[in-house]
Amino acid sequence: MPPGKYGMQEEWEKEDQQITMDFLLPTGIFLKFPVSRNDTIKSIKKMVWKNARSEALYSALDDPDGYVFTCINQTAEREELEEESRRLSDVRPFMCVLKLVAREGDRVEKLTNTQISQLIGKGLHEFEAQKNHEVNEFRTKMRTFCEEKAQERESLPWQQWMEFSFPCELEPCCAPPESSSVKPKNSKKIFIQIKFESCQVSCRSESYIHTYIFSCLRNGQNPHLTMIHHSTIVKYQEEQSKVCSQVSKSGSLSRPPPLPLKKVRGRLSLTLLFSSFTGTKKYCFFLVVQAGLFHGSELLCKVVTTSEVTVCSEPLWDQKLEFDINVADLPRMSRLCFALYAVIEKAKKPRGTKKKNKKAMTGKDCPIAWVNTMVFDYKDQLKTGEFLLSTWPSVPDDKSDLLNPMGTVEKNPNIDSAAGLLIRFPNIRPHPLYYPPLDKVLTPPKYILNPPVVFIYGQRKILFPCLKKIQKFKIIDNKNSTEFFEDEKELLWKLRTEVRDRYPESLSKLLLITKWNKREDVVQMVSLLRHWPDLPAISALELLDYSFPDPAVRSFTIRCLKKLSDDELLQYLIQLVQVLKYESYLDCDLTTFLLERALSNRRIGHFLFWHLRSEIHVASVSLRFGLILEAYCRGDIHHIKLLTKQVNEALGKMKALSDIVKSGSQKMTVDDLKLCIRQESYLDALSDLYSPLNPSIFLADICVEKCRFMDSKMKPLWLMYLNPSLQGDMMGIIFKNGDDLRQDMLTLQMIQLMENLWKTEGLDLRMIPYGCLSTGNKMGLIEVVKNSDTIANIQRNSSNSAATAAFNKDALLNWLKSKNPEDKLEQAIEEFTLSCAGYCVATYVLGIGDRHNDNIMIRETGQLFHIDFGHFLGNFKRKLGINRERVPFILTYDFVHVIQQGRTNNSEKFERFREYCERAYKILCRNGTLFVNLFTMMKAAGLPELTSFKDIQYLKDSLALGKSEDEALKNFKVKFNEALRESWKTKVNWMMHSLAKDNRP
Repeated sequence: MPPGKYGMQEEWEKEDQQITMDFLLPTGIFLKFPVSRNDTIKSIKKMVWKNARSEALYSALDDPDGYVFTCINQTAEREELEEESRRLSDVRPFMCVLKLVAREGDRVEKLTNTQISQLIGKGLHEFEAQKNHEVNEFRTKMRTFCEEKAQERESLPWQQWMEFSFPCELEPCCAPPESSSVKPKNSKKIFIQIKFESCQVSCRSESYIHTYIFSCLRNGQNPHLTMIHHSTIVKYQEEQSKVCSQVSKSGSLSRPPPLPLKKVRGRLSLTLLFSSFTGTKKYCFFLVVQAGLFHGSELLCKVVTTSEVTVCSEPLWDQKLEFDINVADLPRMSRLCFALYAVIEKAKKPRGTKKKNKKAMTGKDCPIAWVNTMVFDYKDQLKTGEFLLSTWPSVPDDKSDLLNPMGTVEKNPNIDSAAGLLIRFPNIRPHPLYYPPLDKVLTPPKYILNPPVVFIYGQRKILFPCLKKIQKFKIIDNKNSTEFFEDEKELLWKLRTEVRDRYPESLSKLLLITKWNKREDVVQMVSLLRHWPDLPAISALELLDYSFPDPAVRSFTIRCLKKLSDDELLQYLIQLVQVLKYESYLDCDLTTFLLERALSNRRIGHFLFWHLRSEIHVASVSLRFGLILEAYCRGDIHHIKLLTKQVNEALGKMKALSDIVKSGSQKMTVDDLKLCIRQESYLDALSDLYSPLNPSIFLADICVEKCRFMDSKMKPLWLMYLNPSLQGDMMGIIFKNGDDLRQDMLTLQMIQLMENLWKTEGLDLRMIPYGCLSTGNKMGLIEVVKNSDTIANIQRNSSNSAATAAFNKDALLNWLKSKNPEDKLEQAIEEFTLSCAGYCVATYVLGIGDRHNDNIMIRETGQLFHIDFGHFLGNFKRKLGINRERVPFILTYDFVHVIQQGRTNNSEKFERFREYCERAYKILCRNGTLFVNLFTMMKAAGLPELTSFKDIQYLKDSLALGKSEDEALKNFKVKFNEALRESWKTKVNWMMHSLAKDNRP
């Protein structure tokens, strides 16, 4: 008998390379022989044919290419092993059995589907199993779109093809001087050496390509090179037309003439039938459902609550819920939000009960689950009929947070463990009702605003010959708050045309006060938006928040975002991926925009892939992200091979190594780790790949002798590589398994953005925003910053006691002196001064917590930098209810000692450092709205310290939004002096940290 599930897993982990496999041939012959775990499927097939020659019915077998192995994989699914370059150890069949079957269908198509499934971590059959018209139509549309982009790329001139495949990375700098016809004498020419490797161009060698290029250039022609042959792209237009024809016949795509909603009378209502609930019966309680109708974050009408029913396996309501809004006034993006909660029956207090138990006996409403659904479907049709909504578990703090309008409209796929709500939308008319298309909505407004306008503001009568007066009341400049008084709302709405013409960047404020439950106002707002001038792309980011769901608004936003350069888009890509979670339908402008840019720049495509792939395990976005990943892969077939090397081979082996290191079965040493890496399968998988952290960097040979695992809780792997482009120099990556790196990614992104803003203003503070990438569920990679050490190590090595090490103010300066000879020391101190200023400002603005001497590092060149950003936005570390971090940012006297070059009276150097800090802070304050917008967009990420607007209040305060520059700078000077005055508290905290680390078992 083959080994069972767990036995098979152990079999794959054995050092013995031989595994006995069973082979079932299509002729009915059974073969059994040993194979190596490192053998490829192709080599195993050759062995099968060699062994089958001596068996009966061998002549009945056709050519080997006509057959494919199948197996049962680790997820208990039948898998065809179309990609024969895979090793058996990578396939890991559930049992030691491979079945040979004749190939059916289009081999290229099946191979591509298999590669995409393995790469994105989600089988394409799961999409087909949905039997969902929206999913099918989205796949068809995106496949057409992406493959058309691929064909366009094939016809690009060679220069543009090179720009797509190898986009340039340029450092941000100050604006260049005006062009001059006279070239400076010291101008330098840049030569770029290009090498074409393993191009799939039939009958064209590398020398031929070079000859062809230079021949074209000599003749003044544009060389056109088809570097990659697109024979693997499947043309399926005929199949698509057949599907569309069938769908049209079934009535799914054909639409009867829409009945205008404004002619429909009556209020929106639905019937809650019953719920499937598998809760505990330990306590006696009742179930209640709460329902609210939202447009973005705005509640359109009063929340409706059902009657209480006794808990049972299928609680029955059969109750009609009517909302205080007319069907004719429903916004296009109306969203129904449901919450299921329990009302625990109050128990009588028995005699002798102590007061401390009184709270437990009074009972409380207990939230159970939530679910959202759209009122209109993806075809603009008002929903009718029954819908079973599988809910998401919910544990909000209080009853006011039961409804979750920011949450997904996807149903919970884990239907076996989730409570379900069965609802029924009524048939208002015998024919389907559709929301009118935009050309019907965009009718000219019937009103005309003729200045002057007289308006009552409070108790004052104000004449508005122009909108300048509105500035007097700070309505437009209200940066720190989006809350308005009713008279302010009325004023803004009455002067909306003037706002468009004079203050277009205040669009978000106008959208927030629009009455989306009043059809006339919606028509006027959408009509106004049609002629709204384009906003700067950075300002438009705010409109991607879930508070602005209207399709016209989101379409306008994407129109503005198209102005982003590739570098700017990469800067904000993390947020753009996160706000995909706010989209109500699969097909949206944001998805198309991201795919289009990703298929025009492979660097963007690389990071879009990883930001989506890292969250494919999240049930609420697994379908959406999986579909976008599939579309991207079909648009860039040849990127699949490079990404597969990273995902399935390199990261797969890193995960296996990490699991071995972290397993408690035996004490793992560094030598044991090196022994594992030296195995052929590990060496092949971990070498010769492009770095996921930076696709421009090629990781050649892994240097086994330099690899190790770090001495911390999660045992991160420290892997070093030779980089041929750096003439023998090495570079390293850290693989973390068990930590969520998304907060570190966000913090480092903000530090990178700060550095870009400073450099644009001519201030280079020598920051080190090292690479960090989340690659999966609590997994990720971090760039190794070479030639650096922690402050804790530097202090420990210069002191005999952990208790006194933190108070040795000469340790840092002596360490820099040892690494920098006399002629380089001054430059190292300057690097320290600049970087220390940058990180003081950055950590203060972002509210970085848990700052001890083990997560602040220094390079040998003098640059100081921070690592490990597990706490931010003012979430400082506490011990026994006491705040351990009592300073706004870290500025200790040993830092000042280095800045002053070891001389206590060197106040000139310190004042220059203070000026760096103040200048850097003022630059950030001027761009404060951008940081707030980016953090607001990240609420969808589900980071524990960033879930609501309350969490962002720290950022608004630190950036002094709503205050003048002088007021902001005055406040920062107070914080600066406080950090310097109270730095002794930091040293005590560092001492306690060092003592605790030394006493660890």
